[in-house]
Amino acid sequence: MDDADRLMERVRQRDAAAFEVIYDRYWRLVYGIAFKMLGDANSAEDLTQAVFLKVWSAPQAFSGGNCAAWIARVTRNRALDVLRSRASHPEGAMAIDVPVEGALDEAVFARLDGLRVRSALESLPPEQRQPIELGFFGGLTHDEIARQSALPLGTVKTRIRAGLKRLRTSLEASTV
Repeated sequence: MDDADRLMERVRQRDAAAFEVIYDRYWRLVYGIAFKMLGDANSAEDLTQAVFLKVWSAPQAFSGGNCAAWIARVTRNRALDVLRSRASHPEGAMAIDVPVEGALDEAVFARLDGLRVRSALESLPPEQRQPIELGFFGGLTHDEIARQSALPLGTVKTRIRAGLKRLRTSLEASTV
């Protein structure tokens, strides 16, 4: 059992200190995905809060494995829900976000992680980057990506797998 599994087990037992560790470890990841998908700081902050509310209120949803990947998947799914809701209930133009005093540091740190991920994505060859962006940020399935790009499904899956492997290597190298 790795560290994240032990922490999530403690969260299941309502250990607030363990939840704080999970939050501190993953909030930048959640905010970065939310900001990239939703395009504005207020929505990203709201979504970040919703994701961690789910982690606290339904920790049994994590059944082991890669905690960061699970939290990223929860974030992506919630962001897609928000985007679908926006599409079915369009609103008028949104005001430009001005960070409130004290929130600037958090926004800067979240954007740094986002910049690392964006930079790592941009370093991928286009044939790997495009299907990853379509799938993760665009919400398309592998089948939809294959149809849209006129490529065989196996080719799409291979390119995504290879791109994610390169992305992981690049991000791990940038944290050392």
